[in-house]
Amino acid sequence: MAPRVDPPDPPPRNDKRERIVEAAIEVFAEKGFAAARISDIAKGAGVADGTIYLYFRNKEDLLLTIFEEKMEEILRDLDRALDGLDRPVDRMRAYARAHFHQLQTHPALAQVLQIELRQSSRFVRGYRPERLWQYLSVFEGLIRDGQAAGALRADLDPFLATWAFFGALDELSIQWVLARKRDRFNLEQAADQVVEIFLHGLLAAPGLTEAAAPLAAPSPVVTPPAP
Repeated sequence: MAPRVDPPDPPPRNDKRERIVEAAIEVFAEKGFAAARISDIAKGAGVADGTIYLYFRNKEDLLLTIFEEKMEEILRDLDRALDGLDRPVDRMRAYARAHFHQLQTHPALAQVLQIELRQSSRFVRGYRPERLWQYLSVFEGLIRDGQAAGALRADLDPFLATWAFFGALDELSIQWVLARKRDRFNLEQAADQVVEIFLHGLLAAPGLTEAAAPLAAPSPVVTPPAP
């Protein structure tokens, strides 16, 4: 089993700073990063405009802070979701479900991370998203563990397999965020289907292994609503 990931401890609690971060998430989600104003965030946080500059250099710095700090929380939640699971299939399913659970639990944050973050030229062009790489390395560890146990094909590159799996989760996440009728999009079923489809290309020959037996019965078809 892959070693547990222990992200750095969050910064010391500061209620005013936390209010600014949470207000920024709501404002970026509602207005979009480009249209959001510092004054909107200050109003949502209940502080003066100038107070924000005591903690953040500018709007983009605030956006990247949201990414860093919220990814730390997501990593801790993922660690808890995987704790106690040993079989590769169980761990993959838990990973996918945890990914989509974050969307449903924190829809405004999902909007920011899936859509608005990509509007930052600094994030796209020159930023090193260490927290994202940590998140991906957890799944890469699942692949390597499965290969070492003989449950997954040894000839596949874990790095490429990880990005392929994450790509599927990420695209479905974007579709969910953009969908007008999210309640018709069953993300738990989507998580199970992504794992099932993915494993048909990962299973060690011949046929299904014991580790993959729970996938023998197909999951219900999930049809994402039109965005």
